[in-house]
Amino acid sequence: MIRALTGFSTRHAWKVVALWAVLGIGLGVLGPVLLARVTQARAGDFLPAGYDSAAALRIAEEEFGVRPDATTVTVLVARADGGPLSAADQQRIEAEAAELAQRRVVMPRKEDQPSFLLPDRSQTPRIAPAMVAPDRGFELLAVELTGSAAEEGVQDVFRTFRDSARARFADAGMRTGFTGGLADAADTTDAHRTATTVGGLLVTGLIVLLNVLVFRSVLAAVLPLLAVTVIGGAAGGVVAGAAALTGLKLDAGTPGLISVVLLGIGIDYLLFLLFRFREHLRARPDQAAREAAAEVSGRVGTAITSAALTIVAAFATLGVASFGQFRSLGPAIAVAVLVMLLGSLTLMPALLAVCGRRMFWPSRSLRRPARAGSADRLGHLVARRPLPLLLASAAVLAALAAGTTGIRMDYGQGGDPTTPAAATAAEISRALPAGVADPTTVYVTANDGTELGTARLDGLARALGAVEGVGRVGPTVLNENRRAARIDLYLTADPQSRQARDLASGPVRAAVAAHTPAGTSAHVGGTAAIFADISTAVDHDLTVVFPVAAALIGLILLLLLRSLLAPVVLMLSVGLGFAATLGAATLLFQHLLDGPGVSFTLPLVLFLFVVALGTDYNILVTDRIREEMRHPGPARAAVARAVRHSAPAVATAGLVLAGSFATLATTPGTEQVAFAMTLGILLSALVLSLVLVPALAALLGRALWWPLRTARHPRPTAPAAHPAPEQTRLPVP
Repeated sequence: MIRALTGFSTRHAWKVVALWAVLGIGLGVLGPVLLARVTQARAGDFLPAGYDSAAALRIAEEEFGVRPDATTVTVLVARADGGPLSAADQQRIEAEAAELAQRRVVMPRKEDQPSFLLPDRSQTPRIAPAMVAPDRGFELLAVELTGSAAEEGVQDVFRTFRDSARARFADAGMRTGFTGGLADAADTTDAHRTATTVGGLLVTGLIVLLNVLVFRSVLAAVLPLLAVTVIGGAAGGVVAGAAALTGLKLDAGTPGLISVVLLGIGIDYLLFLLFRFREHLRARPDQAAREAAAEVSGRVGTAITSAALTIVAAFATLGVASFGQFRSLGPAIAVAVLVMLLGSLTLMPALLAVCGRRMFWPSRSLRRPARAGSADRLGHLVARRPLPLLLASAAVLAALAAGTTGIRMDYGQGGDPTTPAAATAAEISRALPAGVADPTTVYVTANDGTELGTARLDGLARALGAVEGVGRVGPTVLNENRRAARIDLYLTADPQSRQARDLASGPVRAAVAAHTPAGTSAHVGGTAAIFADISTAVDHDLTVVFPVAAALIGLILLLLLRSLLAPVVLMLSVGLGFAATLGAATLLFQHLLDGPGVSFTLPLVLFLFVVALGTDYNILVTDRIREEMRHPGPARAAVARAVRHSAPAVATAGLVLAGSFATLATTPGTEQVAFAMTLGILLSALVLSLVLVPALAALLGRALWWPLRTARHPRPTAPAAHPAPEQTRLPVP
């Protein structure tokens, strides 16, 4: 089937290229519009319905009209001269707030983007007075907008509202500050805009530069990047369309992660094709380029398909996760990788057929055999000194893995502490409890059909106020039918801190359980409670997804390699690589930088990426080792040849993929993921695949393929029309 697909693509090359151009542009244009409709703003919405904070969210929506896509901005208003607010000042502030609440905030349109490509996020905000500082140094306003804080259009609406509010209050002699998730996201985006642009240019330059250095060709340097861009645009549209059709909700950060993943693995797959195509043309200088493209694409297509399906299978295991953010990430990446696989088996073979030998112009490398270089020296070193290299690489990985000792999970949002939003939050916390802008809320509902009264809930409110760590208890608020009540708690700890999570899930919930009136039920919600429940869900998912993913990947390796020992060797090596990468991230971010821990999503996402992608590289090298061991001669000589042929493709692909992940560092809140992914891919490609696994193969010899026996003598084949030296034999990329 793979050969039929690649053969069709090379026979109808121009039609395939034109079809992908239409799909890439069309779906790439529609993708952002659809993605805006399938992303979900609140982390709590990803929790299963049985969790306490998820029940609190439902009550907030059903009984108090809280919009599910609402995001709150806290506005600080103070006198410009620094004096305390008078009664007249407070009346003026609230009058201006009422006026702002009547005005529709129009989303600005950008000249470089057609209006139909972006959903219109124009809206009228809800504004209400929240609290006055004890020393009357400022008053807080709660502004409710709708939409995900990560969405560009919502951030533009906030900026427009912020500028308007700042100007109106300035005319009244007031200064303003803005904080909250949306304000922090907008400020962080503005602060990192240049870095994000530079990071994108750097990774593009890295890909082009590496390809130029390797192939000495203009087309070979540029065409893979263009092809991946086209396929990636189509993949984004397919993911968004599939999510819209199935009702799947995506986290706001998923599209960005998918783009980076597709760029990395897409370039990897196309590099494998280019290396094999160049080697084939060297060995058969008289063969027609179209025939060569068909033959190479068919052979390499099998390896690419195995590699892609390994990633798909790994992420498919997220379907058993209970936390919705993980459960939606798996199918999204799996669908995107399948689209990239289809493009690698169709668009790139078509481009090879169209360009032919011109793909490597102006290089003259096709006219001369490959020369021995660093890959050849590495292969001979591994064959001569397998045990020292094995022990050295294992010692380095084990030392890094030891960093996982004492690992802690961090559930913070990763905002920039130097932004104006962070400064406003710090000013508020000096006069009021840290959680005043993001309260923990207790929702009480009547189970017996009777109406609730504030007097009935006084005992619960007093008990909550007596909990150590609760700085203030807000007044009890009843809904319209008096069947539900809300009590806001302002914690003294940052709502995103571990202290706040422990407080919400421990003493606060204990007080609620002990003092909830008879005939009622109560649930604790808010950021601290939500992340406490997410912590429980993630801990559960880690114990389920890890073994399932490992078993599934192991089964794929067993079927692919048809050996019992080889899959064990590969799984142990990638497992050590995962532990080393996680340990290095823990050492850097938790211990050296004295952070609260590693991001709670890092272990699972890192496990899937490093294990799946690391297994890809190991498959490529191991399959080549098996091919070389079928030839007569010592097993170590076969390992040396396999490393020599595989190292250029694997090293180049690893550097490109690592560079792609490194660009995530320019996106606020993803610095840990960027570091860990970059290091993990480099370890997988340069240490595991090119040193540790070949060294093990050299030590085990042909026993690596137990219980099957690798033939010591090649099967008789027809003599080649143009015999080539050994180094021109076609490598399995």
